[in-house]
Amino acid sequence: MVGKLLAIILLVSALAAGGAMYYLQVYGYYETVEPRPGQDVMLLPTGGAEPEPIAYVDFRAIDAKSSPIRYRACFTTALKPADLMGLFEIATSVEPRNAPGWFDCFDAEEIGAALASGRATAFLSQKNIDFGVDRIVAITEDGHGYVWHDLNNCGQKAYDGTVVGEDCPARPTSN
Repeated sequence: MVGKLLAIILLVSALAAGGAMYYLQVYGYYETVEPRPGQDVMLLPTGGAEPEPIAYVDFRAIDAKSSPIRYRACFTTALKPADLMGLFEIATSVEPRNAPGWFDCFDAEEIGAALASGRATAFLSQKNIDFGVDRIVAITEDGHGYVWHDLNNCGQKAYDGTVVGEDCPARPTSN
């Protein structure tokens, strides 16, 4: 009888821990980002140092303090990628990161397919928004826009253990 009771306790504990872990990964750490009109969607001009805002509406975003790459946003714009090419820096070799299923406006597979087929173009929004992390903005031909954070060259080196080198900014000191 004691063995069955211990087995039940272990099973219930494992289910509770698994449920808590799932909740924390999918829901727990994310917060809704309050829109800041004129500041949420910005693109880096070709050869420029400071990002410039573009016109947008219907902005929705989520973020989490637990990781610099958890930021996701969606918006719509009247601008087309062709209007922005040549004016703003194009982001190459980017792949959107998955968003939680409940943030239904951001579908990483669909965005990735649009980028691969040329139905969307990715632009650099801000370099090193956090150490080794760039903000990317993708805009589709039909005016839907998506924002996410992606590791840049320095970030990939820093997180895989490779020597970062002189081309990267200094790493922030931690407490």
